[in-house]
Amino acid sequence: MEINALTWIITVAVIIALLLFDYIFHVRKAHTPTIKEAAIWSAIYVGIALVFGLVFFLFGDTQHAIEYYSGYITEKALSVDNLFVFLVIMASFQVPREYQQKVLLFGITFALISRTAFILAGAAIISAWSDVFYLFGLALLLIAGGQLKGELAADEKEKDEADNFLVRLAKRILPASDRYDGDKLFTRENGKRLMTPMLLVMVSIGLTDVLFAFDSIPAIYGLTQDPYIVFTATAFSLMGLRQLFFLIDGLLDRLVYLSYGLSAILGFIGVKLILHALHDNNLPFINGGENVPVVTIETDVSLLVIVGILIVTVLASLYSPKGKALVALQNAEKFSHRYSKLDENASAEERRKAEELMDKWTSAAENVSPHFRDDLIEHKDSYSEIIRTAHETRVATAQAEGRDVPTISNSIVKNEGPKV
Repeated sequence: MEINALTWIITVAVIIALLLFDYIFHVRKAHTPTIKEAAIWSAIYVGIALVFGLVFFLFGDTQHAIEYYSGYITEKALSVDNLFVFLVIMASFQVPREYQQKVLLFGITFALISRTAFILAGAAIISAWSDVFYLFGLALLLIAGGQLKGELAADEKEKDEADNFLVRLAKRILPASDRYDGDKLFTRENGKRLMTPMLLVMVSIGLTDVLFAFDSIPAIYGLTQDPYIVFTATAFSLMGLRQLFFLIDGLLDRLVYLSYGLSAILGFIGVKLILHALHDNNLPFINGGENVPVVTIETDVSLLVIVGILIVTVLASLYSPKGKALVALQNAEKFSHRYSKLDENASAEERRKAEELMDKWTSAAENVSPHFRDDLIEHKDSYSEIIRTAHETRVATAQAEGRDVPTISNSIVKNEGPKV
């Protein structure tokens, strides 16, 4: 498939059109998307990305097709990891749920712009100095090692991603308001024009996107050196990220081993880059400036390895003891909260089903080992209060109706909360 100026123009025009469509029809009017809406549009954007890769096959360009899919899957996995940080940032700024779509779309747009600049810079550097792959490879190995070290250290002090230097500086120098004014970036208070937290959270996410580019761009250049493939794989991995956020919100933190999987992928690509650099070596202090006879990793092998690592990561996250413990703790909190919100209009059948789910998962949570409870429950007081309130409500309702109080509810109330 020939990639010329016209190909670039059409591709960029399609991506800009998708962004404009997203803004005009989805986020211009503030609202919280339903699960159905998020699922449909997530499927549409993933479908567009997958179909785009088939175009290369139609033109008989199998190599570019495999490179594109390898890059897309890698960038999509890294983008999902980025959503964790977006969650922290928006929680730090207490962004109202209905305005989060606009913040995310800004982040995606900024990421596309910043990463395009990185892609062009990377292409220019590679063209001028092919041995830059040594640096790319070492950088990815360091990032993978740092990420793995952070996970193994299990540091309880979470970094406040929103509290970075430039945001603090903006707050100090520029007049800023502490309250939201709809989804406006500026507001007026006592006749003064002030920034709203909406603008600050967008700045924070934008700056964070730049940091993400330092691992995502070298990673994809480890799979393909074609700027067009790098750009399209990166762009399509970011498109639909907003919908994916709302679709898997609440499920993200169930991927307890995602960081390990991403560390493995970045480490694998780092090794691949260094092997590639050795194979095409020009540095005089390595093998006298001659190529080093090493085994290189083909792109189709890379695709299989990346997909395999992601499958193992997801399965381990969901079915390992730690993953099962997290599911039990989350569901105990979720179904207890739902039970406590039942009103007097709830039918006897609805109340019975709600009680069954609450009992099932509360029992499962009570059986979670203390090690996992300490590791996985972030806000113990809040967690305990939600479950205790639900079971207190259940006890009071049963006593008022002259019914027997289930043992588990009696235990929770007697102990003033679940085991935390």
